[in-house]
Amino acid sequence: MMDETEFWELIDASREAAEGDPEEQADVLVDRLLRLDPELVLDFARHFEARYNRAYRWDLWGAAWLLLDGCSDDAFDFFRCWLIGQGREVFEGALHEPDALAELLGEFDEEIDGDGEELGYAADEAYEQLTGTVAPDLGIAPAPAEPEGTALDLESDQVLAERYPRLWNRFRT
Repeated sequence: MMDETEFWELIDASREAAEGDPEEQADVLVDRLLRLDPELVLDFARHFEARYNRAYRWDLWGAAWLLLDGCSDDAFDFFRCWLIGQGREVFEGALHEPDALAELLGEFDEEIDGDGEELGYAADEAYEQLTGTVAPDLGIAPAPAEPEGTALDLESDQVLAERYPRLWNRFRT
């Protein structure tokens, strides 16, 4: 059984080895997951999916929209994977207060950062390589149909500037 600490240690170790490159991080993560028992890979997948679902929130979508200068449904899915890949402190800090990403994030290059699509597939890929079969259903509740919280007018600079003053000042002015 993989606990939360072990989950975050794998995330952190893969990010450090990849020097922050999200695609490289996914490759490193797959390599590290391949060293584990398939059941532990599924445990990792459950931890990842639970956090991915927890991050399906309007306030985080607004922060992603500001960071990425626009953020479609798919881009927000990939942003949530990337956010998990940034580690426990950044992830939990962003969930607690999305505007805190202004301080939590180091360098941010919207060409590279903010898109962790490959991270979202790492556990499935490792499980398939280990077992030759597709990962089974993880048995956790799916994400809600709509993001949690109150919808924001993401097209409004005024709304974004008021809701995320620190992110606005760092990334838009």
